[in-house]
Amino acid sequence: MSKQTIILPVFFILFSFTACAQDGWEMLFNGKDFSNFQQLNGEATYKVENGEMVGISKLNTPNSFLATKKVYSDFILEFEVFVENGLNSGVQFRSLSKADYQNGRVHGYQCEIETSPRKWAGGIYDEARRDWLYPLSRNPKGQHAFVSGEWNHYRIEAIGADIRTWINGIQCANLVDDLTAEGFIAFQVHSIGEKEQEGKTVRWKNIKIKTTNLEASRMKVDLDVPEISYLNNQLTENEKRRGWRLLWDGKSTKGWRGAKLDHFPEKGWVMKEGILTVLPSGGAESRNGGDIVTIDTYSDFELSVDFKISEGANSGIKYFVDPELNKGEGSAIGLEFQILDDDKHPDAKEGKNGNRMVGSLYDLIRAESFTNSGGKRFKGVGAWNNARIVVHGGKVQHWLNNVLVVEFDRHSQIFKALVEKSKYEQWENFGQLPEGHILLQDHGDEVAFRNIKIREF
Repeated sequence: MSKQTIILPVFFILFSFTACAQDGWEMLFNGKDFSNFQQLNGEATYKVENGEMVGISKLNTPNSFLATKKVYSDFILEFEVFVENGLNSGVQFRSLSKADYQNGRVHGYQCEIETSPRKWAGGIYDEARRDWLYPLSRNPKGQHAFVSGEWNHYRIEAIGADIRTWINGIQCANLVDDLTAEGFIAFQVHSIGEKEQEGKTVRWKNIKIKTTNLEASRMKVDLDVPEISYLNNQLTENEKRRGWRLLWDGKSTKGWRGAKLDHFPEKGWVMKEGILTVLPSGGAESRNGGDIVTIDTYSDFELSVDFKISEGANSGIKYFVDPELNKGEGSAIGLEFQILDDDKHPDAKEGKNGNRMVGSLYDLIRAESFTNSGGKRFKGVGAWNNARIVVHGGKVQHWLNNVLVVEFDRHSQIFKALVEKSKYEQWENFGQLPEGHILLQDHGDEVAFRNIKIREF
């Protein structure tokens, strides 16, 4: 072969590095060695091949991470990735490995790389911490961005609390979260449990990062991609523009009263550090402080509430509540997003076909995943979970941790038939009110709430 065959690739590599430097970009991986990286946790193999970073899956070893030695806070990261079908991977960012946290286990934000049927590539997972922060279940357009069997171009923007991702120019995630401000970037080879997965590869190339002049370099946000915020008891500017408001201000009783009182309960509820907690009282329904309801009533709305349950706890979020329906003992009457420890509370085995389990329309419709996400995404007892209720006319949805689990038409014959076979059959026109209060239930168990916000349509 001629000399050109040898010289041209070198020329283009030099040109690439020079172009990056002139535009404020720098190559994160030099295409030759891993001198700027260190391997953490697992023992999967990493090698350099044709200027590419190659990770090779290995049986019986935990998740492996090739992490930068340098720490990054605000940045824009771009890379191309090719992953063999069936192998899960990801790129960590603002991530940490500390001896005092699970013996050095890597934890932090991860941009998902996957080929599974659920199609969550480009979503944001919180490795070894809070599980999924931004699944793509609410972004169908983004679910089709990743193309299996081909090289895919990723872009991650982490600027302040704004974390956004794109695959092949299509926006996938639009997350707002301020838990971790800086950390390393790491390239993951996921653990595997089956022999046939051993030796599969994930390849990265053209890995570059930009840490200056970021505002001017931001990509335009796709307005069809929902923003999901984890800021505590505060609204983003985008949420304000879209009509969201805090239903609880995080510090006072403003806007709330007891369901059977003209004031807020004097006992049974505690507000501390932006968290509203109903105190335990032996599991009796509405026997301590009692349920609390909004002073205002609502018809068409989107409600978001974070909740955390104690072991064996039972509670609920009710809507279209009429406090006048039940003046006796027990809870006020309304449609209910069930909050429950499915494993430890006996009510999980009552009702029919699991229709009293977490996320369900209590005693009427069982919560189940509407995606290929492997069932309900409940994060467990002692962890914060998110309940989202959307009402448009008669159409109602329950979302648990941003995965749709219940959908129904409250004005339909099917719904009315379900009511006739439930504990609600004694209440005339149950679920048919044009508007009603929103309720947080006191069922005698400790349950915490925060980030209670709503927008009306």
